[in-house]
Amino acid sequence: MGRSIRFIRHGMTAGNLEKRYVGSTDEGLCEEGKQLIIKKSYLYPPSEEEIIYASPLIRCKETAAILFPAIKPILHKGLQECDFGEFEYKNYLELSGNLNYQAWIDSGGTMDFPRGEGNEAFKERCIKAYEEIILSSGNAPITFVVHGGTIMAILDKYSLEKKDYFEWQLKNGEGYLCELEEKFTLKVLHKLS
Repeated sequence: MGRSIRFIRHGMTAGNLEKRYVGSTDEGLCEEGKQLIIKKSYLYPPSEEEIIYASPLIRCKETAAILFPAIKPILHKGLQECDFGEFEYKNYLELSGNLNYQAWIDSGGTMDFPRGEGNEAFKERCIKAYEEIILSSGNAPITFVVHGGTIMAILDKYSLEKKDYFEWQLKNGEGYLCELEEKFTLKVLHKLS
């Protein structure tokens, strides 16, 4: 078996429960989010040689601390979620009637976020961070405790199994177990949910 790579989406925040676009907003896990991660911890047994990488946003650091209390995560800014700009920390009800939001919906989510981070720039940032981490971490197994968008960007680029970008979406606390193939390519072994 090749090198093990796991991706875990952080637990829920208050904004996630309210179906808000939580990107650059740095909020911690809500109580329900903490309990969910505790319940799902059996899915993510740590190994001694494992390296944990996390987004520096609080929700990812708290998730990593619950799942891997004995391992200090290495924080990487490139793994942060997208800045949703004009849509940041709003939900679809609050954005109802917003012409920019309707245009974004009509584009199938492919348009850049108004006054936010561009889709391609976001994907490139996540992919660059992933590549740097893979190249700098020897042969150790790696777990990424990050955001849904970060996982989608990496798997959209490097999974052997080809899917639509949005098909890689995970719920809070879910993950993927992968095997690193050649260079950066990933074979997704199974979803952890």
